[in-house]
Amino acid sequence: MPNSPLVLSLFPGIGLLDMAFEQEGFCVVRGPDLLWGGDIKSFHPPAGRFDGVIGGPPCQAFSSLRFLIRSQGHKIAENLIPEFSRCVLEASPEWFLMENVRKAPEPEVKGYQLDSFLLNNRWLGEKQSRLRKFWFGTKITDGKFLARPQLAALEHIDFATAVLACELTGGMSKLTHYPRVSARVHKGRSFPLMCQLQGLPEGFDLPPFTREGKGKAVGNGVPLPMGRAIANAIKLTLYNDHDD
Repeated sequence: MPNSPLVLSLFPGIGLLDMAFEQEGFCVVRGPDLLWGGDIKSFHPPAGRFDGVIGGPPCQAFSSLRFLIRSQGHKIAENLIPEFSRCVLEASPEWFLMENVRKAPEPEVKGYQLDSFLLNNRWLGEKQSRLRKFWFGTKITDGKFLARPQLAALEHIDFATAVLACELTGGMSKLTHYPRVSARVHKGRSFPLMCQLQGLPEGFDLPPFTREGKGKAVGNGVPLPMGRAIANAIKLTLYNDHDD
């Protein structure tokens, strides 16, 4: 893609969504993240520098597992979607993309037309069942609706439950005591398998992190196939970049 669009990534984590956009030809600049000691609340992006803004604010506040997590004595992350909206407004890009769980509230950014849809990783022909909602905003003056990602004709014959951030922590066994939750989580999955299901290359590792930290970082990310599908849809919508 000529003149690669410059994209600001908010709440990047270990950069799975960023990696997907880079693989589709975008140039990504990573913003602050708590994982690396950064604070979104004190971050003010420059106006008019970025073509787009992408990111997935923490989803714990809207996750269907939040009540069980709270019952185990764990603190739920606060709603930081307003901080995402603020940064988009300050950066004033041509477009933005926000990812979260389906029950999350939509971002409110004045001056942008919003389009939203659900996407499951399995609909792209992948094993992992991971449902996420995406919000795509464009400036009202030239607002466009996002071209829907190309879906696989058939879902993968194998099935895998969603990779969760808590899989390698001790709290996982407590959550699986609840029948309705137990059916949705996998017990005893290894870190390499978690990476594989998220679409990461063989041998991917995070040496500075503890075992639990690795699981949390990978489990919080957007699967690479899903991220690439969205990035490609944005190319088709805004940059008329059709793959041969």
